[in-house]
Amino acid sequence: MITPPFLAPGDTVGIVAPASRFPYQELQEGLRLLRQDWQLNVIEGESVQAADGPFAGSDTLRRDDLQRMLDNPEIKAVFAARGGYGCYRIVDQLNLTAFRQSPKWLVGFSDVTVLHSWLTRHGVVSLHGIMPKQFGNEGVEGALASLKQWLFGKLPAHYAIPSHPLERQGLAEGQLIGGNLTLLINSLDTPTDLDYRNKILFIEDIDETLFSLDRMMCQLKRSGRLAELAGLVAGQFTDMQLSLSLPFEKEANQIIADAVAGYEYPVCYDFPAGHVAHNLTLPLGRTVRLQVDANAGNQLRFI
Repeated sequence: MITPPFLAPGDTVGIVAPASRFPYQELQEGLRLLRQDWQLNVIEGESVQAADGPFAGSDTLRRDDLQRMLDNPEIKAVFAARGGYGCYRIVDQLNLTAFRQSPKWLVGFSDVTVLHSWLTRHGVVSLHGIMPKQFGNEGVEGALASLKQWLFGKLPAHYAIPSHPLERQGLAEGQLIGGNLTLLINSLDTPTDLDYRNKILFIEDIDETLFSLDRMMCQLKRSGRLAELAGLVAGQFTDMQLSLSLPFEKEANQIIADAVAGYEYPVCYDFPAGHVAHNLTLPLGRTVRLQVDANAGNQLRFI
């Protein structure tokens, strides 16, 4: 795997909006922090102020905007301003030829998962983490500190994981893959599908029904992908919807636990990453060690 160079004050970074549109003023705190607090030179893509229906500009505009950032050798990191929906529509038209000559960090989560999967398939580590539109939100201090550590090369040795009644103990090592579960499911048998064999899979999601979560976990199981894992990290499943006419009668973590009950690898739950304020940065594509141990403590260690 290629790990992009770490940042230093004075470096140039880019911000694009490869998915949904948003009011430009919501980006101002993120721009201020990057420029003043982190002392970075920020190039804003055309897409951050564009709109085309629900998207931050047309597919062509967003694709070309992102491609210019990826191709520019002066840019050391590319931030997705927000997620939403739209990366899935443009990923297959992107090209990594120039990017591989000057690899850089890609930062984002949620809909950006499909771009992370694309980079993982091409052997480049990327960062699943908080996006600039959220930099001014309440309670994000830990998420910002985590992202800055990874971007500037002051890496944490590990993350401590709270214990959970459903956890399955064990020790596993492998490449960290994953992100938003819906995008992972939508990528099955496409050019952004992932190799799940002997990997540590991270999953999170938002605003899905419990029925759809169960269906997605069943699809991973039926496809054989759950059986191939070395370990599973279940992140935050936020704002899950209840069906009042026909209650599912299980919460998200229990649905996940049921899906992996027939396997032996370690599984942890409620990892602090996903659509929450305390969204710790995860280096997708990097080798990690997952330890779930009631006595020694639960950790995700970076190797």
